[in-house]
Amino acid sequence: MAGRVRSGRLAHEGVIDIPTRRTATVAAAIAVAIVWVSVITVLIAHQPDPGVGSPGQLREDLATALNQHDVEALSELIDYPPASADDFAKSYIDALAGRGAHDVTVTFAPDDVSPTSATVSGKLADGRTFGYPVAVAVKDELWMVSFTPPLP
Repeated sequence: MAGRVRSGRLAHEGVIDIPTRRTATVAAAIAVAIVWVSVITVLIAHQPDPGVGSPGQLREDLATALNQHDVEALSELIDYPPASADDFAKSYIDALAGRGAHDVTVTFAPDDVSPTSATVSGKLADGRTFGYPVAVAVKDELWMVSFTPPLP
């Protein structure tokens, strides 16, 4: 024979060896990984910024999210790092739900047009009332709440 045996196949001088199944499988796995990383990157880059278009919408959406114990809705309203917003919102809603919070209202200060703080108040399962202040922030014309102490 004019060729030599390589990997159990007859290979001729100057003829390119046909890729094996292992090489094809590895190449396919790498291609899938590249596509997956690309898709995740695009999805993260196109995540909408948190916040809503007006203070009135913020007040309404925040009260609704807190009354309905809606983690996703709350995470879209808070000024928190996007990678951690869902976890923070979940722990926050779990704490409210665990105490039986209901009839939650949100009031703004110093006024409803350009608020700098909000007071979240409501009732607990045992009938007691609660209330606490949160800061209101506006970034790139999007209104959101910041769970840091509001500045006077």
